Amino acid sequence: MLYEGTLAKMQTEYGKPIQYYLVFENSFLNLNQQIGKPLEVVLKGYQCLNCSKQKKIFRQGFCYDCFYGSPAAGDWIMRPELSTAHLGIADRDLDYETKVQVQPHVVYLACSSELKVGVTRKTQVPTRWIDQGAEKAIVIVEVPNRYLAGITEVALKAHFSDKINWRKMLTNAISHFDLPSERIKLQNLLPEEVQEFFLPEKIDVFEMEYPVARYPSSISSLSLDKTTSFSGILAGIKGQYLLFEDGTVFNVRAFEGYHVAITV
Repeated sequence: MLYEGTLAKMQTEYGKPIQYYLVFENSFLNLNQQIGKPLEVVLKGYQCLNCSKQKKIFRQGFCYDCFYGSPAAGDWIMRPELSTAHLGIADRDLDYETKVQVQPHVVYLACSSELKVGVTRKTQVPTRWIDQGAEKAIVIVEVPNRYLAGITEVALKAHFSDKINWRKMLTNAISHFDLPSERIKLQNLLPEEVQEFFLPEKIDVFEMEYPVARYPSSISSLSLDKTTSFSGILAGIKGQYLLFEDGTVFNVRAFEGYHVAITV
C-alpha cells in the first residue's frame, strides 16, 4: 500500500508498547503494525511546514525565510532561558510567544543514554520523553513559565548532560539510575527563584516501552539528502527513529518538510 505526504514528527500514543503514527494530509499509517515487514521511503520533494510552499527545507521543517521569520523558530525554542514573554517583551510575535511561554513547564531528568536534564511544556508530558527515546523520566520541578524552566536547566547543565548520545540510545546501551534519589540530591542546585516549586515528595517515575523487535549492534544513519530511496525490513521504533534490520536508522523528525512516498 502507498502513502504519500509531507513528513512531520511521528505522533505517539502512550501505551505498552508506545504506538507510533505517520500522519499525512489525507491518510495515516500505524507503524507498529509494520514491524517485521518491508517498508520503502522515496523522496518526492519538499514542503515548508510553516508557509506550505514547495521550497527546500532549511531547518526544523522550515524553509530559510520561515526559519528566520516565524515565531515558532525563535532562539528561545532551543534556549528557554532567553524567553521574555512573561515580561511582556516580544522576540518575533508577542501573542504567539505568550501563548507558548507563559504556561506550566517542567524540568526533568531522563534516562535516554546517560542521565540528562531537559525542559518541556507540561502538556508535552510524556510526549517529549517518548520523542527523545527515554526509558524513564521524572519531573524535578513544575514552574509557571518557560523562563524559569530555562534558568533551572542552565543551572543543572553544569552537573548533568542536556544532550542525548543517539547511538547509545538506539543500540539500547543505556546507563540506569535511581531517578528519585538523583532528584533529591539536586535540590540545592536549583536557582533561588525556583526553590519554592520543588516538592520533595513528588517521586513519580514515568517508564516508556518501545516497539522494538531487535536492537541493532551497530547503526548507519539514513539521509534523504544523500539517499533519495531506501527500502528495508522495519525492526522497531524508538524516539523519532525507525530502526531497520540491516542497522539503518531513519530520524523522521530530522526530515520534517520532506515530501515522501512510503510503500508498505
